[in-house]
Amino acid sequence: MKMVSRTTSLSTIAARGRPRTGLLALLTLLCCLVPSLTAAHEQKTAVTRILFNDSTGNIEVVHRFFIHDAEHAAGVVFGEAQNLMESADSRKLFSNYVMNRFAIAAEDFRGETTELNLEYVGEEIEGQFLWVYQEAEQLQDLSALSVVHVALRDIWPDQANLVNVEKDGQIYSLSFADSAESLRVEL
Repeated sequence: MKMVSRTTSLSTIAARGRPRTGLLALLTLLCCLVPSLTAAHEQKTAVTRILFNDSTGNIEVVHRFFIHDAEHAAGVVFGEAQNLMESADSRKLFSNYVMNRFAIAAEDFRGETTELNLEYVGEEIEGQFLWVYQEAEQLQDLSALSVVHVALRDIWPDQANLVNVEKDGQIYSLSFADSAESLRVEL
């Protein structure tokens, strides 16, 4: 009977370990990516644009929400599931929720403040977003805006709402995060 040597060199052990190390590295990478892919949508952010339309003389407000977040929030707020994709009534209900949690006060050069009467214009779904539209008459001698935006923040404390105010070619950004409920921007 012939004896086979079981002596293994360090290079043989290292060579055997490489595929396992590579596989382990690949699995570790995948484990890191999977939570980030699922968390990518869970950022809880909404974007609102306030535009000054010189053609109409109006201030236009455009809110953009992820449809998934809006449906989840509507279910929490109204106590039953809402299908915003298929139901115009559900979209209108959610739009009313947004309008009750968003306001703008305009300040003129004399320091007098007037709350804008924001009118509902409509809503629509485009891709993964629900858009809610409002507008108000533009005031003369506008020097600053105070904005309140707490939509979805009463449901998720980590919700962040970004508001971009666009006037005369300038963009002013307000970030509603943490405890911020009302922010002011000078124009």
